[in-house]
Amino acid sequence: MTAVHEGLDLAVLERFLADSGVTVHGELRAELISGGKSNLTYGLRDEKSHWVLRRPPTTGLTPSAHDVAREFRITSALKGTGVPVAPTVAQCEDDSVMGAPFTVVEFIDGRVVRSKADLDALGDDEIDRCVGELVRIIAELHNVDFEAVGLGGLGRPDGYVTRQVKLWASQWGRVKTRELPDLERLHAALAESIPESPAPSIVHGDYRIDNTILDPNDPARVVAVVDWELSTLGDPLTDLAMMCVYRHPALDDILGFPAAWSSERLPAADDLVQRYATASGRDIANWSFYMGLAYLKLAVIAEGINHRWRAGATIGDGFDRAGEAVPDLVAAGLAALKGAHA
Repeated sequence: MTAVHEGLDLAVLERFLADSGVTVHGELRAELISGGKSNLTYGLRDEKSHWVLRRPPTTGLTPSAHDVAREFRITSALKGTGVPVAPTVAQCEDDSVMGAPFTVVEFIDGRVVRSKADLDALGDDEIDRCVGELVRIIAELHNVDFEAVGLGGLGRPDGYVTRQVKLWASQWGRVKTRELPDLERLHAALAESIPESPAPSIVHGDYRIDNTILDPNDPARVVAVVDWELSTLGDPLTDLAMMCVYRHPALDDILGFPAAWSSERLPAADDLVQRYATASGRDIANWSFYMGLAYLKLAVIAEGINHRWRAGATIGDGFDRAGEAVPDLVAAGLAALKGAHA
């Protein structure tokens, strides 16, 4: 009996790969890869090769959050830079082929550190060197000449931070399940103190350890950065701030499990910032603002999960505590604006 895979037709896919110049040796097989709640991700195998296919979900599509063609464009452009990415194989932007756009990249063998248990399998020296590598790579990304690699049209960097402040306030209005005056205070304080942004860069948008793949034999070496669907051109300090804010213990409630990136075995946010400043050569000005904005963003994301859970629109377990994280994140954002963001 032939296995049925949601949103995937192997016969159609095999014809598409052949038309794209990719030879399939023997039977093409697929397996749903666990992890990630935005796009459907399948491992593909034949007798000789191993690939990964990503496509939007078949229901609940949010175009900006499921833009696999954007991911493909970015990772193709970053090949040959100091940012490790999975080599691209083929992409299809024609919905009529398989119901939605999809992309195929080479499978990267490695270790994904998603939970505290995953992190605890590493020694202290391995963790310290891994963090250093993570910081080096995001600094490298922010220093890529986006015009030179063909990504000049990826986004609108001018006014990026102002749009972000407005966006997350607007998003709060759509997903809130209760009134939180402190969140309104946080937004108002941010709107009144928007700084002049540094030179724009490519930003990843969701950078932390579990959006990377580590070398299976040397976990201090990152072999690929993944999940680029939120990437754009913008203020690099917003990227750094989100990486730091993810260190908050509330990340466990948002993800629904003890997360690696919130572990106390990792350096505090201020240490990450200093490492980044050294690696990137960038001036970390107005840092309190960027941390406040990142806490606002994460609070609204958590409330969005809470909103969907209360509406019965989440699949699986681990969503019931996301709402509890929101007040703590808002409080952390207000504290950050006063300079307390360790």
